[in-house]
Amino acid sequence: MITAIVNISCAVDRIPEVGQAIADLEGVSEVYSVAGDVDLVAMVRVRRHEELADVIAGRLNKVEGVQATQTLIAFQSYSKHDLEATFSLGMEQ
Repeated sequence: MITAIVNISCAVDRIPEVGQAIADLEGVSEVYSVAGDVDLVAMVRVRRHEELADVIAGRLNKVEGVQATQTLIAFQSYSKHDLEATFSLGMEQ
Protein backbone atom coordinates (compact mmCIF):
# COMPACT_ATOMS: atom_id res chain seq x y z
CA MET A 1 0.00 0.00 0.00
CA ILE A 2 1.30 3.44 -0.93
CA THR A 3 0.28 6.34 1.31
CA ALA A 4 0.38 10.00 0.35
CA ILE A 5 -0.40 12.90 2.63
CA VAL A 6 -1.85 15.80 0.64
CA ASN A 7 -1.84 19.30 2.14
CA ILE A 8 -4.63 21.31 0.55
CA SER A 9 -5.27 25.04 0.40
CA CYS A 10 -8.81 25.87 -0.60
CA ALA A 11 -11.37 28.63 -0.68
CA VAL A 12 -12.03 29.34 3.00
CA ASP A 13 -15.78 29.66 2.50
CA ARG A 14 -15.90 26.19 0.91
CA ILE A 15 -13.82 24.12 3.35
CA PRO A 16 -16.68 21.78 4.41
CA GLU A 17 -17.85 21.18 0.82
CA VAL A 18 -14.32 20.71 -0.52
CA GLY A 19 -13.45 18.37 2.35
CA GLN A 20 -16.51 16.20 1.72
CA ALA A 21 -15.98 16.13 -2.05
CA ILE A 22 -12.38 14.99 -1.54
CA ALA A 23 -13.41 12.39 1.08
CA ASP A 24 -15.81 10.92 -1.48
CA LEU A 25 -13.02 10.26 -3.99
CA GLU A 26 -11.89 6.67 -4.44
CA GLY A 27 -8.41 6.29 -2.98
CA VAL A 28 -8.93 8.95 -0.30
CA SER A 29 -9.27 7.35 3.13
CA GLU A 30 -9.55 10.43 5.35
CA VAL A 31 -9.72 14.21 5.16
CA TYR A 32 -8.98 16.48 8.09
CA SER A 33 -9.78 20.17 8.50
CA VAL A 34 -6.70 21.66 10.16
CA ALA A 35 -5.27 24.87 11.55
CA GLY A 36 -2.03 26.19 10.10
CA ASP A 37 -0.64 26.91 6.67
CA VAL A 38 -3.17 24.68 4.88
CA ASP A 39 -6.91 24.16 5.23
CA LEU A 40 -7.27 20.41 4.71
CA VAL A 41 -5.07 17.32 4.89
CA ALA A 42 -6.07 14.24 2.91
CA MET A 43 -4.74 10.72 3.31
CA VAL A 44 -4.53 8.94 -0.04
CA ARG A 45 -3.93 5.19 -0.07
CA VAL A 46 -3.44 3.28 -3.32
CA ARG A 47 -1.94 -0.03 -4.34
CA ARG A 48 0.25 1.19 -7.20
CA HIS A 49 2.38 4.29 -7.55
CA GLU A 50 0.75 5.09 -10.90
CA GLU A 51 -2.63 5.49 -9.18
CA LEU A 52 -1.39 8.53 -7.26
CA ALA A 53 -1.47 10.67 -10.40
CA ASP A 54 -5.03 9.61 -11.13
CA VAL A 55 -6.29 10.31 -7.62
CA ILE A 56 -4.33 13.48 -6.83
CA ALA A 57 -3.67 15.23 -10.15
CA GLY A 58 -6.61 13.73 -11.99
CA ARG A 59 -9.39 14.15 -9.44
CA LEU A 60 -8.43 15.78 -6.13
CA ASN A 61 -6.81 18.85 -7.72
CA LYS A 62 -9.90 19.33 -9.89
CA VAL A 63 -12.37 19.59 -7.00
CA GLU A 64 -13.98 23.01 -7.17
CA GLY A 65 -12.48 25.23 -4.48
CA VAL A 66 -9.04 23.55 -4.34
CA GLN A 67 -6.44 26.28 -4.85
CA ALA A 68 -3.13 24.46 -4.23
CA THR A 69 -1.80 21.14 -2.99
CA GLN A 70 1.47 19.75 -1.67
CA THR A 71 1.90 15.98 -1.70
CA LEU A 72 4.11 14.04 0.70
CA ILE A 73 4.83 10.37 -0.05
CA ALA A 74 5.18 8.18 3.03
CA PHE A 75 8.18 5.85 3.19
CA GLN A 76 7.30 4.09 6.44
CA SER A 77 4.27 4.00 8.71
CA TYR A 78 4.57 4.14 12.48
CA SER A 79 1.25 3.88 14.26
CA LYS A 80 0.28 3.00 17.79
CA HIS A 81 -3.13 2.00 16.44
CA ASP A 82 -1.56 -0.51 14.02
CA LEU A 83 0.56 -2.02 16.79
CA GLU A 84 -2.42 -2.37 19.12
CA ALA A 85 -4.43 -4.07 16.37
CA THR A 86 -1.58 -6.51 15.69
CA PHE A 87 -1.15 -7.48 19.34
CA SER A 88 -4.89 -7.88 19.93
CA LEU A 89 -5.42 -10.44 17.16
CA GLY A 90 -7.10 -13.49 18.59
CA MET A 91 -7.66 -11.88 21.97
CA GLU A 92 -11.15 -11.51 23.33
CA GLN A 93 -12.16 -8.44 25.26
